Amino acid sequence: MKRFLVLLLTVISLSASAQTETPVLKFGFLSYDAVLRSMDDYAIVEAGMDALKEQYAQEQQRVEDEFNKKYEEFLDGQRDFPQTILQKRQSELQELLDKNIAFKKESQRLLAEAREKAMQPLKARLSDALSRVGSSLGLAFIVNTDQNALPWMNITMGEDVTEAVIKALQ
Repeated sequence: MKRFLVLLLTVISLSASAQTETPVLKFGFLSYDAVLRSMDDYAIVEAGMDALKEQYAQEQQRVEDEFNKKYEEFLDGQRDFPQTILQKRQSELQELLDKNIAFKKESQRLLAEAREKAMQPLKARLSDALSRVGSSLGLAFIVNTDQNALPWMNITMGEDVTEAVIKALQ
């Protein structure tokens, strides 16, 4: 009986020590886009991107005007052109149109690439600020609430770190 009692007490004490409290998981949440837009350098990047977009738009307009002028000349003279000249002009117009479409696609690609490159330093600073804030507040992770990525969360179990991150960026 004594052995049973000692064994029972040992099992109970081991069981009690094994049932230590599990740490409560804390998380943070924020709108990544809102914080990014709050950065001073964001306005500078946007102004630079707007200027670059305007340059591409002007070039696109110039190319379209050139195409329209050649097309009007083609329409004006098509009745008088011999068949070979007519085919040559049609071919030139098609080639010009294809080049214009290719330029538009390439300019969109280049704009996206330029935007990503311009945003890299901002995103690196923001990532560093997120790391510092998350560590200082003892958070397990920080969730980005943009684009309905997190349709529901119990905000009492988390912490809105938006202002803390904005402050850390200053």
